[in-house]
Amino acid sequence: MPRGFLEPKESTLEENDKLLPPGMCRELTNWWLAKPRGATKPTWDIASTAMIGERKGIILVEAKAHRAEPSDSGKTPGNKENECSIREAMREANAGLGGEQAGWSLTADSHYKLCNRFAWSLKIASLGVPVILVYLGFQNAAEMTDRGQPFHPATEWSDVIRSHA
Repeated sequence: MPRGFLEPKESTLEENDKLLPPGMCRELTNWWLAKPRGATKPTWDIASTAMIGERKGIILVEAKAHRAEPSDSGKTPGNKENECSIREAMREANAGLGGEQAGWSLTADSHYKLCNRFAWSLKIASLGVPVILVYLGFQNAAEMTDRGQPFHPATEWSDVIRSHA
């Protein structure tokens, strides 16, 4: 997903049984949110199934085309119960990756979009689905100049994502 011009909507994994089994979709929803109805859920620029080794897995892509896209901001305040649930999911993922001793600091307070991508990838993998997470930088995306300065050489994207992470 998206699936071309006929289905251009980005995927929210927990609502999409085309990518993950329905029971797993419910489990992801309950892990992330205390009150899912009407809540804003993470969307993925591209999400696809794939054979990873000998198993059906998922490829998750977060794409950036200009310097203003990687944000240092934290989660936008919303439903308090959902915020608590998301913070707990982030703590769980951070611990699962080894925490600060291993160089991880997943949090809802800063770099929220980057952190939640790692948290979701780890959670899906912990449910037995192989995951490939791709942070993709587009170069020379002239159509994005109204939103920010496009990445030009590959080294610019690399420098931005390294400093952002």
